[in-house]
Amino acid sequence: MKKRKLILLFFVIAILASFALGFWFGENRKPRPIEGVINQEEGKPEGVDFSLFWDAWRALQEKYLEPLQPQEMLYGAISGMVKSLGDPYTVFFPPQETKMFKEDISGRFEGVGMEIGIREEELTVIAPLEGTPAQKAGIRAGDKIIKIDETFSKDITIEEAVSLIRGERGTAVTLTIGRKGWDAPKEIEIVRDVIEVPSLKWEIKEENICYIKIYHFSAKAGSDFKKAALDILKSPGQKIILDLRNNPGGYLEVAQDIAGWFLKRGEVVVIEDFGQGKETKEYKATGNGSFSEWPMVILIDQGSASGSEILAGALRDNRGIILIGEKSFGKGSVQELKELKEGSSLKITIAKWLTPKGELITELGLEPDIKIEMTEKDYEEGKDPQLEKAIEIIKGMR
Repeated sequence: MKKRKLILLFFVIAILASFALGFWFGENRKPRPIEGVINQEEGKPEGVDFSLFWDAWRALQEKYLEPLQPQEMLYGAISGMVKSLGDPYTVFFPPQETKMFKEDISGRFEGVGMEIGIREEELTVIAPLEGTPAQKAGIRAGDKIIKIDETFSKDITIEEAVSLIRGERGTAVTLTIGRKGWDAPKEIEIVRDVIEVPSLKWEIKEENICYIKIYHFSAKAGSDFKKAALDILKSPGQKIILDLRNNPGGYLEVAQDIAGWFLKRGEVVVIEDFGQGKETKEYKATGNGSFSEWPMVILIDQGSASGSEILAGALRDNRGIILIGEKSFGKGSVQELKELKEGSSLKITIAKWLTPKGELITELGLEPDIKIEMTEKDYEEGKDPQLEKAIEIIKGMR
């Protein structure tokens, strides 16, 4: 009997010890609050164990040689999480970079004046903007940026590259550029300036041909185009050459608004594809269609991206408008800017663009109907065979 009691007591002690050990282990696996870091558990998704993150944080806090900067560590952690998606257009912006991004799309900032992107895993110039230091220094659409000063561009994000290239007026940045046709990369020094991107220009060519050059679909481009359109309707113009070369895009709403001058009301401008079996969204022309019957051609090149590809694709698919020049860049994804705490933000890819006939733009671009490349000699001599061809083609249209 005594022996049975001893065995029973042993099992009770063993059970209590196991419970205590499990409780101790569970409590020690929980991320303990870290001094100076608030809201550690707020917004945490279910089923995700953040203990590894906090273990690493504590290890740095205990062992790292220099004083830590917790806020910068947090920004870096978020940036790393976003970068793991492998999408160069989904990006986290700390407060200062958020401010820079908003300045960029407003059309006025300090820097060198060019749009950049990632093509075939290389930092690439989408387009130098009109009248900017980058254009004046000889930067061209399609140039590969190998180095920014002493920093190699291979593994940095677009936004990191932008922050290195941007700077105060009067300061200089040296870009190491690779270009098709060059035997070796070259260094190009560019002095930064205040960049004010014009929306567009227009003029009459060959008596009745209206040449319209749209530089950027900035916030004011829609109203600027309306003013130009009203003047064009009063001019001797009867045909249009729409030049979208080196236009890196901008606001979708502006591209849609301008499309409404060239399409009949209700025609599809672009389709937004959210993927994974989700319902697509169509953006349609809502303008007055004043130029919907005018003969026209469109100029594109590898600097035509985003909004430019949307507008060119819409006019090609709806009206059979001829595209002349070179294959466009292929920037056909949709980003939404999500405002976060403390002035930071997150630019998130939420969909891809399709032309009205369902053609994917991303990474494919638009192929011209008449392909004409600009040669090094053309640039040196100030010739424009693409525009010359456009004039030739439209002169034969009725």
